[in-house]
Amino acid sequence: MGLTVRSFVLGPFATNAYLATCEETLETAVIDVGFDADSIAGVLRDEKLAVRYLLATHAHYDHVAAMAALQDVTGGSFWLHPDDRFLLDSLGVQGQAFGLPAARPPREVNALSDGQVLPLGRESLTAIHTPGHSPGSVTFRWRQWLWVGDLLFAGSVGRTDLPGASFEQLSASVRERLFPLGDDFRVLPGHGPETTLGAERRTNPFVGEGAAYA
Repeated sequence: MGLTVRSFVLGPFATNAYLATCEETLETAVIDVGFDADSIAGVLRDEKLAVRYLLATHAHYDHVAAMAALQDVTGGSFWLHPDDRFLLDSLGVQGQAFGLPAARPPREVNALSDGQVLPLGRESLTAIHTPGHSPGSVTFRWRQWLWVGDLLFAGSVGRTDLPGASFEQLSASVRERLFPLGDDFRVLPGHGPETTLGAERRTNPFVGEGAAYA
């Protein structure tokens, strides 16, 4: 037994959203839904999944804009690192910058902390504070799975030209907090295909061993 993990590509930025469901209890964590709350709610309803958490790796529009609408339909408590609260509070401005509709935050925001354990049925997720793409970016870990948001991609990293972002922090988060976990860890990013820590350690041109910035 363990978790069943499913991914969905949503919206104009092809954002990866994830469902992590305890196979024994059907308790579910929803990770990073920025668009199309109705389609995710339909899957949850059709499969009779019980939403416990709505989790945000960070508070950019394309990862959180649909969370309030999803919460209205499915319930679940919303969790975000407090260092990203300023981004959540500016969802309307973020949307305008991309010509997208205004969005509202979920009705209650629970504060994530580094190392926090979130029980999920018979399993649990652990939050790792990994700032860089945003001040409050977090990675969620289950066994050898990592949901990293926009911190790390296959062959790339997240933008660091946005408010509160820092390449130095991003590089430290990847090299000091993630790479030491081990090469076999699976990396589930906010955009694009899955990768592994080993592949990125060896070949990532921004934070890997041969990176010009190393």
